Amino acid sequence: MIPYPLQWPETMPRYTRLREAGQFRTTLAVAINNVKDSLKRFAADSGKPLANVVISSNVTLGADKPSDPGVAVWFVWDGMTVCIPVDRYAKVEANLQAIHHIIEARRTELRHGTLALVRATFTGFAALPAPSSASKRSWREVFGYHGTQMPTTAELNRTWRDLAAKRHPDAGGSNEQMAELNAARTEALRENKG
Repeated sequence: MIPYPLQWPETMPRYTRLREAGQFRTTLAVAINNVKDSLKRFAADSGKPLANVVISSNVTLGADKPSDPGVAVWFVWDGMTVCIPVDRYAKVEANLQAIHHIIEARRTELRHGTLALVRATFTGFAALPAPSSASKRSWREVFGYHGTQMPTTAELNRTWRDLAAKRHPDAGGSNEQMAELNAARTEALRENKG
């Protein structure tokens, strides 16, 4: 469940200092489970379901220690497309564990504050689309869909993966192509949910 390559939100700068080792004592599998469990408990605590959860990193089969260890967890909660990205640590599992703790902090806000407080906090994590411009293509154009029928979430994700494999800078594409594709995916998933 870790889509490749890493899809970092346009609104969040990358960590530019020397990455830290981190004090987390966890494995990749345990850290993934911690994030999934925290998200499940957060949804239960908030009374608002989570949808379209995606854990994105550069981990692939046979390569669990990529040169870019960043992780971005994307999901839809209470009508917001949210992304929690962390790339402070040198290991993927440490960045995942940090995301687990960030989600747990939102659960603490729920216990001691209000749902409105958590919404305000998540506003900072909102995965906002790129600024609109006259030349912006619709998600249907970016994905190559014609007509008005809405593809399923699985079809959207499959098409996104196929296009990402061609448009990623490491595959001969560009950062701009990936940014457009990611923004189109967010827009399509939002429309699909509505």
